Amino acid sequence: MTSEEIRKRFLSFFKERGHAIIPSASLVPENDPTTLFTGSGMQPLLPYLLGEKHPQGTKLADSQKCFRTQDIEEVGDNRHTTFFEMLGNWSLGDYWKEEQIQWFFEFLTKEVKILPEKLWVTCFDGDETLGLSKDTKSAEIWKKLGIPESRIRFYGAKKNWWSRSGVPENMPAGEPGGPDSEVFYEFTQVAHDPKFGAECHPNCDCGRFLEIGNSVFMQYVKKEDGSFELLPKRNVDFGGGLERIAAASNNNNDIFLVNYNYIIKGIERVTKTKYEDNLQAYRIIADHIKAAAFLIGDGVLPSNTDKGYILRRLIRRGVRYSDILGIDKEFLSTLVDFVIEKYKDVYSNLSERAPIIKNEIKKEEEKFRDTLSKGLAVLNKELKAQIVKRGEAVEAQKISLIQGPGNVQISDYRPPNSMVTGRWLFDFYQTFGFPVEMIIEELKSQGYYFSPKEYKRLANEFKEEFEKHKEVSRAGLEKKFKGGLADTSEKTTMLHTTTHLMLAGLRNFLGEHVHQAGSNITPERTRFDFSHPEKVGRDILDKVEKYVNEAISKKCDVIIEQMPKAEAQKKGVEGSFWERYPDMVNVYMVKCEDGTIYSQELCGGPHVKNTKDIKGVFKIVKEEAVSAGVRRVKAVLE
Repeated sequence: MTSEEIRKRFLSFFKERGHAIIPSASLVPENDPTTLFTGSGMQPLLPYLLGEKHPQGTKLADSQKCFRTQDIEEVGDNRHTTFFEMLGNWSLGDYWKEEQIQWFFEFLTKEVKILPEKLWVTCFDGDETLGLSKDTKSAEIWKKLGIPESRIRFYGAKKNWWSRSGVPENMPAGEPGGPDSEVFYEFTQVAHDPKFGAECHPNCDCGRFLEIGNSVFMQYVKKEDGSFELLPKRNVDFGGGLERIAAASNNNNDIFLVNYNYIIKGIERVTKTKYEDNLQAYRIIADHIKAAAFLIGDGVLPSNTDKGYILRRLIRRGVRYSDILGIDKEFLSTLVDFVIEKYKDVYSNLSERAPIIKNEIKKEEEKFRDTLSKGLAVLNKELKAQIVKRGEAVEAQKISLIQGPGNVQISDYRPPNSMVTGRWLFDFYQTFGFPVEMIIEELKSQGYYFSPKEYKRLANEFKEEFEKHKEVSRAGLEKKFKGGLADTSEKTTMLHTTTHLMLAGLRNFLGEHVHQAGSNITPERTRFDFSHPEKVGRDILDKVEKYVNEAISKKCDVIIEQMPKAEAQKKGVEGSFWERYPDMVNVYMVKCEDGTIYSQELCGGPHVKNTKDIKGVFKIVKEEAVSAGVRRVKAVLE
């Protein structure tokens, strides 16, 4: 089956079983400063897993766009990708293990037609020291469905436990979590590689097994004394990799041949090369161009910081590997058409932003090709100087330098490796934006030889330099104006709701040109940036304060309604970055019994249930300029 067929069948399967089908959230998470991108299906639903009521009910399903930065360097093998879709279904205090396990097994074997004998499962082995019991119940259900005991394995918390903080020992008091049961597909045609251990098993890294789904049974909460107790309501959180399930459906352990064949054919057509002869380059280009298209589609643009830097890194790696295939002109932007055509019926924002996506990738490609040429010239110069420095001027005369990407040549002479250190690699990486493996590849192409021991040393040195840089950058970021919510505590939640009321008040007294330009909310205060060309007088700020406190005193309900984005825009719902939102949106409203609506805005974060829950008097304590056309206020609850 294709991924399109599987996605359609999954959503239909769970809709027939009473689930509301919700749209994918943006790759750019809302009100979550802990991560740059949406990296899992459950991430946008975390408030509801923690107890907030979802407007669509207690049974939900979707296919969520995901992007994981930690997998960038892993792309190139047959299974790692940065962008993927996560099929998900949730029970918010509704059904439990019996229904979940049976339904997923039925979906895999009846809908996707995967042979049951190809499936292995894992369950939680328990932890007696923490009072967490072994999940024998899940194992029993799997056995009843026909999975023999020999294909059911038990693992500890590092493999079969889920919480936001990882293993149970790392969970803070009040954090929910629970055991999970994972399903693996066995590619019996793949022989076990003994370098990964004497015995092959579901969590072996040899490539014989592929995880295709994980059901999390969130049933515990950690207490102050470090022990665990059962949650009042149990939740099921399932995530299944769409592309991985498609690979299993085709019994093909190469995810790219199954899910990226439309891009692969495009690359072959342009480069006149073959996929099987250039696996790494094809896979990196295919993954990175697809991910870049989706990121730009959700509003990310190339830059030197945060999300924009990750996007720039993807495009630059794509340029370098297209260069390896012999393409030294505009190329990546032409592949965008294949991605848009593939997903136009599922993610309309790709079609809507197609000109922007293609233009941004084209500009970045042109810019980096120029940088690449300069960087390779510098690399050649430094290599020649290094050889001369070592008193080997005669050998240096043998070097034949031909400038230009992909055309750098050198004699068979093997130059000394003394110049190459982790620090040097990092400096080159910083200056020209070359991924480290790209630099090593260039050195190898010019006669450098690195033994496994040398390569490991360089990799460790580079990693140390990179970590030092991250620490310095992190310290600098902490001094900057960070966005989103600091946490989801009661005080932060109260200030989050009052911030929305404050924006409504500012728009009421200053005009509809006022929109959010950034926010940072902690338990102590809210800082809020908004568009306005001049200083806001104290008289206006006093009116805004009165507006907010009036809404608090009237004990208005805070409700969330889901509606089509077009309808929300027509109703005048306030929102920034509309292009990032899916076709169906969550509209937060503060509405009183007398019919007054104090605020209606796009939002997916935590709020109080009624303004009576907001403790204290709202006070704006500071107003100042941030930049041309942007003002900032700081406010508290006293």
